Amino acid sequence: MNKTTDLSGRTVLVAGASRPVGRAIADQFGRRGASLILPVHSDWPESTAEMRRQFDMRGYHYICIPCDLTLSHEVRELANQAERTFDHVDYLINNIERGGMPIVHGPYDRRVNRQQWDLEFDVTVRAKWNLYTHTAELMQRSTGGAVINVSSMAAEAGRSGPASLLFSDGYSAASRAVASFTRQWAREAAPKVRVNEVMLGLCAGRHGENTRGWTSMTDSQRQALVEHTLLKRTSDPEEVAELVYFLAVRATYMTGAVVLHDGGYLLGGEGIPPLPAGVLDEP
Repeated sequence: MNKTTDLSGRTVLVAGASRPVGRAIADQFGRRGASLILPVHSDWPESTAEMRRQFDMRGYHYICIPCDLTLSHEVRELANQAERTFDHVDYLINNIERGGMPIVHGPYDRRVNRQQWDLEFDVTVRAKWNLYTHTAELMQRSTGGAVINVSSMAAEAGRSGPASLLFSDGYSAASRAVASFTRQWAREAAPKVRVNEVMLGLCAGRHGENTRGWTSMTDSQRQALVEHTLLKRTSDPEEVAELVYFLAVRATYMTGAVVLHDGGYLLGGEGIPPLPAGVLDEP
């Protein structure tokens, strides 16, 4: 898509923009003329540098702000800088999470995983709360603003079935908490700001291809995940980004909703057999 000015004068804060899903979301808004506020973390220096080069080449208006989103005082300063630069925030894309895949990490009680449980809750839950809490006032200055929480189908699947290799107990529980935030914030932010959630399934760069967990599995384990998905494939970040953009900008009478984007994984695993002939005699 060519760059447009559809969102000129609008600002969007996108968490996780250096990674595949977040970058695709930021790209959706950037190429429509929105100004991008991008918190960045020291964990992903190469991804952040790549994102900067890409967005510079495309001529996007953006600022990168170093920030640990799990720390309230750093997120408060992030919001202060956003206010100084743009006065308000129109869209908050709460795309921040951390999950330890059992296929990679193994049990929580391994020494290498001593901080894993806290990390999963701090990033998946606390960071989202920090971002919403410290930008809520700035978003109330917007007209037609929206928050989109990005979560995972781990909230529903848990550590079960083929996905048990991908979703840990703590991450699944943390993901489950996000829907509570979505509904609470929808009530709290209305009527000026809408709040919705996108619950992701298997996606390249997030539970799918190009992740350490996906490459750690055998071919048969990956195939079992795909076969359990009604659409028989994984999604890509651009598909997620299009949905996020629609919910944020176009779905103006929608709030408090959790939209499942899993290709039918949660409905999979149970086929529909042909109807039996029945035992009743014909009249």
